[in-house]
Amino acid sequence: MANVTINGTSHAIKAAPDTPLLYVLRNELKLNAAKFGCGLGQCGACTVIVDGEAVFSCVTPVELVEGRSVTTLEGLGSRENPGILQQAFIDEQAAQCGYCIPGMMMRAQAMLQRNPRVSDRQIREEMEPHLCRCGTHMRILRAIRRAADRVAGTLVPSAPGGRS
Repeated sequence: MANVTINGTSHAIKAAPDTPLLYVLRNELKLNAAKFGCGLGQCGACTVIVDGEAVFSCVTPVELVEGRSVTTLEGLGSRENPGILQQAFIDEQAAQCGYCIPGMMMRAQAMLQRNPRVSDRQIREEMEPHLCRCGTHMRILRAIRRAADRVAGTLVPSAPGGRS
């Protein structure tokens, strides 16, 4: 049994040590934001944050996160009170189908936690491991820029559902 802190809550995980973290999140804990995409760590749909770093949960055995802190999209905010990055994605209407968006948001969140004063080039480089077939790349980049500016204190908060 592994003990893992997920979104600030300690959990005793009953899965086998080699079980992918993604399966534990979705099947055991019913945290369904991280998606199964490729199962090979190549698309980014399953990305979560472990101790501040973006990781592919589909290829991360639960034993590797024992005693560590995991954050999923559910840990950033709620429907009623979205986090800064979530609100930026809403404001920019960055999701089309939405399948890849949770993973992208988690990678962007990890980046912004390290350094909110990122350049557009740094955003593009950081997001490179993620695949999106819907073609909302420019909206995604604008949403991340909006959140970065807000975290860095250079953007006035927008009204709910509106643009600043």
